[in-house]
Amino acid sequence: MSKRNSQAAKTAARERLRQERERQAKRDKVRRQLIVAASVVGVLAAAGGIGWAVVQANKPAYWEAAKDDRLVKPANTTGKDGTTIVIGKSSAKKTLVMYEDPRCPVCATFEQAVGPTVKKDLDAGKFKIQYVGATFLDRNLTGEGSKNALSALGAALNVSPEAFLEYKSAMYAKKWHPAETTDEFKDDAYLIKIADTVPALKGNAAFQKAVKEGTYDRWALEESKIFEKDGISGTPTLKMDGKTLTGADGKTAPMSVAEFNTALDGVLKG
Repeated sequence: MSKRNSQAAKTAARERLRQERERQAKRDKVRRQLIVAASVVGVLAAAGGIGWAVVQANKPAYWEAAKDDRLVKPANTTGKDGTTIVIGKSSAKKTLVMYEDPRCPVCATFEQAVGPTVKKDLDAGKFKIQYVGATFLDRNLTGEGSKNALSALGAALNVSPEAFLEYKSAMYAKKWHPAETTDEFKDDAYLIKIADTVPALKGNAAFQKAVKEGTYDRWALEESKIFEKDGISGTPTLKMDGKTLTGADGKTAPMSVAEFNTALDGVLKG
């Protein structure tokens, strides 16, 4: 079990972080000590030494601490913090910007219905895709699945753009995408199980290590800031040339192939 998936470990992370700040030591030292600390705290918890309320109150501690981690940029990214993700043929003149939150059920519906068409158009060179990962549902619903899944997507992107796209598609598949209230994506083992359906990620030790150790956790936090900075209010949101692609209602994203094709044609010809 990874340190992020243990409530006891997260309690330990908060305490370790406080101690390290007092000693002005580096944040990465806390990460090395968490595994040992988790086992000690786990024994205390089993003995009733740590109350349920205390554990719940400390749940956000890990991700608060991750803000101070060393930033590791996935391969196949650009920009100051490695938060620009553009995939597609360099000859494509247009760029489709896609804002998605891993926990978003509407994103899952969109990907299942329209995703194959988007991929076909991408491969045909109609446009490049700029992916922007959001994590606002962790705040709205409480939890950490959006951040954890985005970090895992960073690990997939480090393998290859193709692995990233396949993994993202698998996350949104009916078989794997959980109800937004269950927060299953917080579980590293579940994310790795999904990844095993992607040939480039199946049994990939480097990928699995990055997921378990949270190599791209800090990166995920930086990536999610773009969604906020761009003033996007919900997901999925699709933009091209500054124009939002919408369905028949003129407000929400196109949720069928026909709606997507109509919206895309309108922008490409505009």
